Amino acid sequence: MTQTLERAAPPGPVRAVLLVVESYLIWYRRNWRASAVSSAAQPLLFLLAMGFGFGSQVEPGAATGGLRYVVYLAPALLVATTANRATLEAAYPVLTGFKTQSKYQPVAATPVTPAQIALGLLAWTALRLTLFGLVYLAVAAALGVLTGPAVLLALVAAVLTGMVFAAFVVALTATLKSDWPFNALIRFVLLPMALFAGVFFPVDVLPAWLRPVVWATPMWHGTELARGWTFGGLDLWPVLGHLTYLAALSAAGTWLCCRFFRRRLAT
Repeated sequence: MTQTLERAAPPGPVRAVLLVVESYLIWYRRNWRASAVSSAAQPLLFLLAMGFGFGSQVEPGAATGGLRYVVYLAPALLVATTANRATLEAAYPVLTGFKTQSKYQPVAATPVTPAQIALGLLAWTALRLTLFGLVYLAVAAALGVLTGPAVLLALVAAVLTGMVFAAFVVALTATLKSDWPFNALIRFVLLPMALFAGVFFPVDVLPAWLRPVVWATPMWHGTELARGWTFGGLDLWPVLGHLTYLAALSAAGTWLCCRFFRRRLAT
């Protein structure tokens, strides 16, 4: 990564971010096979287990909009699995980049600033999540659970949601010296969101006191967008509300990323 950046010194702000992305692309072109199998296996296993396995016991009805459960589940599961992938991408690899590989420090010694490194990392993460989502849709299409091209909008919702998780987890990781908080993050934040944020069943069946907590989660907003865009029936104002909420969270997380990268790489 350092060699790529040194050739372009001193870059402008946009060019600097693109150079960081380019360095990841060069790495990925050489190592993509390591993640190709998991990118396809994860959605396949989830759809088979939850959609065709558990879902075979769920009759189409009002809760599923009259759809087969696996069809009802598919766009929301895209959001949940993308958020999970975003969290993992923003956790262990980033901490390794700070501690074991020390790959960010040499780049920060070039004209590329720590904030530009953070922005390049987030841009690369968005590309990875988009690729992961496309693989998910290909697997879902092969299983015959997609209802039409509108499902591509569900991919937009999934990437937007995933970037909220990515931004905040990258910001958190930039403050850590060890990986012990990651297990707690997955068990007590990510997993409960996936279980209660409307991915597997409607939020209306939850106790009234719990629903406002669910409505505050980015995964619920992403799930509502994905299902609304895929199956229709979502009005303009709810769409704008969901998009604004996700964009605001993503912007806040991005600001924290830049701030903590400056602090970490300045020491």
